[in-house]
Amino acid sequence: MSGKNISSAWLIVTIALLSMIGPFSIDTYLPSFPDIEQDFFINRALLSQSLGAYLAAAAVATLFWGPLSDRIGRRFVILGTLVFYLAASIGCALATDYTTFLVFRVLQGIAASGGMVAGRAMIRDAHDSHEAHRAMAYVMMLFAVAPAIAPVIGGWLHDAFGWRSVFYFLAGYSALIILMTLRFLGETLSLEHRQSFRPSSVLRLYGKILINHRYQALVFSLGASFGGLFLYIAASPTVIYDFLKLDSHHFGLQFIPMTSGIILGSFVSGRLSHHWKSRPIVSLALAIMLIGAALNIAQALWLPPAPFTLIAPQVLYAVGIALAMPGFSILALDCFPNNRGAAAAVQSFVQMMLTAVVASLLLPALLPTVVHFAIAQTAMLVVAILLWFWAKHCKTGEAITDAK
Repeated sequence: MSGKNISSAWLIVTIALLSMIGPFSIDTYLPSFPDIEQDFFINRALLSQSLGAYLAAAAVATLFWGPLSDRIGRRFVILGTLVFYLAASIGCALATDYTTFLVFRVLQGIAASGGMVAGRAMIRDAHDSHEAHRAMAYVMMLFAVAPAIAPVIGGWLHDAFGWRSVFYFLAGYSALIILMTLRFLGETLSLEHRQSFRPSSVLRLYGKILINHRYQALVFSLGASFGGLFLYIAASPTVIYDFLKLDSHHFGLQFIPMTSGIILGSFVSGRLSHHWKSRPIVSLALAIMLIGAALNIAQALWLPPAPFTLIAPQVLYAVGIALAMPGFSILALDCFPNNRGAAAAVQSFVQMMLTAVVASLLLPALLPTVVHFAIAQTAMLVVAILLWFWAKHCKTGEAITDAK
């Protein structure tokens, strides 16, 4: 079945549910941190490394899955990595020590990245530029539900059945997506657009992608701006337990408002794409994020930690990042129209490596104060804005085509 025959609505829903595996893998086990620490006799800092390990593994694996999807097609990569993810999730649930748990978290990350990369490329395969922006925005709008419900589901499962049930849930969720992929997703990459998967060709391709200044600026700008929001996602145990002095039942207090912001931003992005091109939408989004970051610094300096004052600026920031992400993604993929799988892989690699750095290096290095968190977020956003201005003055990338 070709991409032209795929129902656009089911494509969007299935790719959105596939994309949710990422935040589900990250957020569902956060409420279980205290019990996992107790079971494995480890501290919070060491357990946080399991998040960084997941993200780093996912980032590196994208560099393999992207070119593979350009060679054998998107659908096969999605199905294969989902089966892989299901097995790794069961491994996490059965782990009896931290080392084993960490190994299976790494395997989870490797598997989860395949569907994300192939799904993003599939959307661009099946739509023209404006339609792809709208489709990506609607995927983001559905995807945004995951960060809100993931910690709530995780907290409920943890309280009812223990932390291991969280990973059985992830296995069951991946099984559902396998069935939906078999039913609703056809192949979108035609045979004449297949690319070489020879190591020399792949390395040459990545070399050409990485020296494209416009592409570099776009993906690092997206990664830095998203890192500012991810800092608060990764630090949610600190925000809930330490800053706000609440318990595991209150994780939704942080995630539901932030998710509402993402849904709103994604909806507005989809609507604006009918009348605006991607560039002005991204510029508007960065301005909104800057206002959110400024308010965050103000509340950190002058107000005591409280749910509304701490979370409200993050909602505004979330609106901005959701507004920006479809435009960033489409502009980056369009630098290399003949190698969207590889371009999506590098984009995912950069974004996940930056989030891994945030989780594993930046977060432990920050003093656990609201001021330090606010300054770190603003610094990342300033870097993102500077990179965006650089991208606007770089030449558009040229298509790269390798022999089959």
